[in-house]
Amino acid sequence: MLELKLLVMMDGRASLGRIRKAFSAVPEAELLDTVNRMKRAGLIADRDPGDAGGEHGGIEATGFFTRPVFPAPGSAEEKEAEAASDQTLELLRRNGYVARIAKKAAEERKLAKDEKVQVLVIEDDPQLAKLLRLFLLMHDFVPRMAANKDEVVGALRIPPKPDVVLLDVVLPDVDGFEVLTRLKQHPILKTIPVIMMTAKATREAVLKGLARGADGYITKPFDVDVISQSVKSVLGLR
Repeated sequence: MLELKLLVMMDGRASLGRIRKAFSAVPEAELLDTVNRMKRAGLIADRDPGDAGGEHGGIEATGFFTRPVFPAPGSAEEKEAEAASDQTLELLRRNGYVARIAKKAAEERKLAKDEKVQVLVIEDDPQLAKLLRLFLLMHDFVPRMAANKDEVVGALRIPPKPDVVLLDVVLPDVDGFEVLTRLKQHPILKTIPVIMMTAKATREAVLKGLARGADGYITKPFDVDVISQSVKSVLGLR
């Protein structure tokens, strides 16, 4: 996907001239259309508003954590969202949702020959991260590891985009629910299923995670087979 290649290139800033040179094989009309579409989506922004299209102007990636989370904290919109979330929690509670669950994909998916599932594991515990990586490799998944905010951003910029994210709730420099929110608000990444993992989970926290867009929620300690089952479930794999 051209958008992802551009984001990887723009890890900081890039002049339009450099972009044209790097993507010389892409028709200029297609390249400019992609750049403008990414601007409208908020993925990139003009670095110099007075010379956005010139050789010395430039654009920059807006970053995964630099755009504000909406609704803004304390706003009326946030209160409305919280009220709606509470109503959803009550509905989930009445229907008996518990931890160690994963949503079943609406459609069944069959992997192409030699295709492997890309799994981004966001986990700061080195021992658990190592265990999950080995387990995923054994089950023919392709793991990508991240333990903090910067590593999450870096991992999401590496193509191809992950098929599924395993997300720890407690991270050293960012809250897992914030990562979840940003993923679900991102124009390209919002379709990636997210399965949350935590050692400290109340029933309310589990339900709230699901109500805010998580596709699954697993409490630690867990049998590693639960991971495989959950990944296959959210992707529609047998």
